[in-house]
Amino acid sequence: MLTTIFFKPFLKKNYLSTGFLAGLVISMSKLPENMDNLLYFTRRSNGDGKIIAWVNKQECQKCHKAKLGKPVEKGKVKMRAKEYVCPACGFTEDMKTHDESQQLIIIYTCPHCKKEGEATTLYKRKNFQGVQAYVFSCTECGQKIPITKKMKEIKSKDEPDLED
Repeated sequence: MLTTIFFKPFLKKNYLSTGFLAGLVISMSKLPENMDNLLYFTRRSNGDGKIIAWVNKQECQKCHKAKLGKPVEKGKVKMRAKEYVCPACGFTEDMKTHDESQQLIIIYTCPHCKKEGEATTLYKRKNFQGVQAYVFSCTECGQKIPITKKMKEIKSKDEPDLED
């Protein structure tokens, strides 16, 4: 079943006319409808490739009524909290174990072979050429594609590592 869903930010910034989402909008993976159900979301341009990746929030294992999220105190979310809490029953889960059980869903255009595809990988950063990144492989050509933190450049192999 093919699904077409647009985010409001896509329509506001007119990504459709720029070709950013060319071929990525219609997909077997359903793009999330809003950011409330997401733990992580990124939209990157990687050379000639494009990447949209997200992690859905996990349902509470105890009560199955709500999704786990960061704790809320006095109406504000504690962003640096080391656990996830169920708002319905109060069940808590350690951040490290929770994140390692999550799946990163990726829709991409490969920068090497220019083919479009979908992939999933663990929501855990790995060391890729000296930089922490989520790494997945293209389904067509098999090349590894990293999703780094913003503003992090991948070190080339002939470049020496300069540390102060």
